[in-house]
Amino acid sequence: MNLAGLDWAIIGIFFLISLTIGIVVAKRSGSNMAEFFLSGRNMPWWLLGVSMVATTFSADTPNLVTDIVRNDGVAGNWAWWAFLVTGMLTVFVFSRLWRRSNVLTDLEFYELRYSGRGASFIRIFRALYLGIVFNVVIMATVCLAAVKISATLLNISPVQTLLIASIITVAYSAIGGLRGIIYTDFFQFGIAMIGTIWAAYVIINLEEVGGLSNLLAHENVSGKLNILPDFSDTETLIPLLIIPLAVQWWAAYYPGAEPGGGGYVAQRMLSAKDEKNAMGATLLFNFAHYALRPWPWILIALASLVVFPDLVSIQAAFPDIDPAVIGDDLAYPAMLTYLPSGLLGLVIASLIAAFMSTISTHLNWGASYITNDVYKRFVKPEATEKELVLLGRIATVILMGLAAMTAMFLETAKEAFDIILLIGAGTGLIFILRWFWWRINAWSEISAMVISFIVAVFLKLGPFEFEDHWSLVIGVVATTIGWLIVTFATTPTNQGTLLNFYQKTKPASVGWQPVLKRAAAEGQLAKQDENQGQLPLEILSMFIGCLAVYGALFATGYWIYGNTTPAIICTILAIATVVILFNLWGRLKVNKS
Repeated sequence: MNLAGLDWAIIGIFFLISLTIGIVVAKRSGSNMAEFFLSGRNMPWWLLGVSMVATTFSADTPNLVTDIVRNDGVAGNWAWWAFLVTGMLTVFVFSRLWRRSNVLTDLEFYELRYSGRGASFIRIFRALYLGIVFNVVIMATVCLAAVKISATLLNISPVQTLLIASIITVAYSAIGGLRGIIYTDFFQFGIAMIGTIWAAYVIINLEEVGGLSNLLAHENVSGKLNILPDFSDTETLIPLLIIPLAVQWWAAYYPGAEPGGGGYVAQRMLSAKDEKNAMGATLLFNFAHYALRPWPWILIALASLVVFPDLVSIQAAFPDIDPAVIGDDLAYPAMLTYLPSGLLGLVIASLIAAFMSTISTHLNWGASYITNDVYKRFVKPEATEKELVLLGRIATVILMGLAAMTAMFLETAKEAFDIILLIGAGTGLIFILRWFWWRINAWSEISAMVISFIVAVFLKLGPFEFEDHWSLVIGVVATTIGWLIVTFATTPTNQGTLLNFYQKTKPASVGWQPVLKRAAAEGQLAKQDENQGQLPLEILSMFIGCLAVYGALFATGYWIYGNTTPAIICTILAIATVVILFNLWGRLKVNKS
């Protein structure tokens, strides 16, 4: 399709503003590593929260949601809605612990928490594995979405798409560092939300769709509307709700929803002014991510079932697109072709914003691992700040190139989502318990990573075939048993390292008693210095926070559906739990510096 001059003008202005922000903050961001990768540790909660949600609002997310809704209905979104539990655990338990650690990257944590060669090995291994391999796969899924969107809306080749989309993203990421990314995220998220909501409204009222009431009553849509799966249908209930809520949220590692916090979420928490701002940022992120954003995507996905009921109809409408990339996720950009001039330009700008905000964060995050956790730690410890910032900028460019090439080998966003969940199956519990159980050591984590990868390869390539949710459970069980055996078969972390970690981060003392008793006996720790913690209050806050967000999510859906009674009930639940939540918030103890 051909864009009008107005559309190109909107896109051009968007690019110009994004690049200008990076240039404006370039001098300050390039002064040292703490500025380049953590924006000087002085960011307020509202900027960090918006930055987190902008990062997770990637170009592939609407495609993924569309794929899920078209195949499994609205209830299929529990595959990622369940990660709210992880998010709220991070808000009320881990955000303060991460901020107290004062590390530059979350991988620096390993040599703070563990000792010996195992600690050094896992730091460099995860720096290379997460910073390059895993990170590149994530960015490749976002690039894949950009390829599909541009092929549908702009009729340009994958190479042209990735070349054009990468240049400005790499430019402001490499120039402006994390500060530039956070400021740009704030601008881009506003554009993305305006474009998405406006597009949903216009698409619902297309002649082909016939308005909201006709959409909801359409035979292709009416069976897809349930927010919760049918509780009498165990074949649907188990994979869509039970496994995600009972296992997936704590057992699987997924970027943006890591058990115990981590990745770019940890990077944002470490960038906060203080513990209170770290908590506020992650709370805002979880409310916006789960309660604010999903419904415009869902409505467009439902409308696509009317206009493009199957893959054949998508292929027929876009005969020039490579059949290999035709999937249900392509229905989202296909629906956007119906938008009028002006709005189309804004929506394309919003999708570019989604792409850029996600890619820029992953580039900076991955570059921080390469610079701080590989080069500075193991290659050249005496490197100057100027040299390290330069290396970070070079790593940013290289990572983008690797992600673009990897995107050529993927077919659908859902395919990548399932692979990532399976590879990380079983590792999540360690990321939670390592803060609260002294006995976990570096070899626990190393064995978990190795076992989970081997199991994932076996389940994907071996002689037995399992459905994805059972593969996840098998991976979790095998990995958990394996790392527990290794934990008790290997030497614990040394006492000095454990005591230093405890005194610095002050986790609840319940799982640290052997360390604390020994320290007290040796005169290294007074009884009054032992931190009992507020774990019961934190867990209660997590539970209330989940009710608040799910209440808001359900209320929005039921109001859209016109189901007044459940809409009122869920609205009251959301309001009541928010009031309770802020009451609990005031009782949580935080350090102010």
